[in-house]
Amino acid sequence: MNITTQRLTTHHLAQFIELLQVYEAVFDMQDFQMPDKSYLKNLLSGDHLIMYTAMHENAVIGGLTAYVLPSCYARAADIYVYDFAVHTEFQRKGVGKHLLSAFAEYCRENNYATFFIQAVATDVHAVEFYRATGGAPENVVQFTYTDIKQ
Repeated sequence: MNITTQRLTTHHLAQFIELLQVYEAVFDMQDFQMPDKSYLKNLLSGDHLIMYTAMHENAVIGGLTAYVLPSCYARAADIYVYDFAVHTEFQRKGVGKHLLSAFAEYCRENNYATFFIQAVATDVHAVEFYRATGGAPENVVQFTYTDIKQ
């Protein structure tokens, strides 16, 4: 299978929409409403958010969304991979490994210190995948605040 990867820029709005559709399917996002194109294009124009895709036969089959986190301790920023998904029909075929490897190379080339990804402990396949690709697990407790608009 021929897989290509790329970082999305403002010239890749269609691929960004395809990536969001992959997320919608893989993450089973009920009632997902696609943001308007001007909002998506604005996201692509910034340097604080990185969208990276895996493509096969000119179709997005996977990707990741990562946030650049500037550090107050060093000049190199860290990267937080918030979303990482491969369309279900392409899972367990090396696509995720290829995508993660290409993204790691991108991070090295752009002097990012580290990148990290969270996985729900009960998602055994994700945890095993990240371990198999060289990720070092850390036991953390995440606290989520909702309804902060009050």
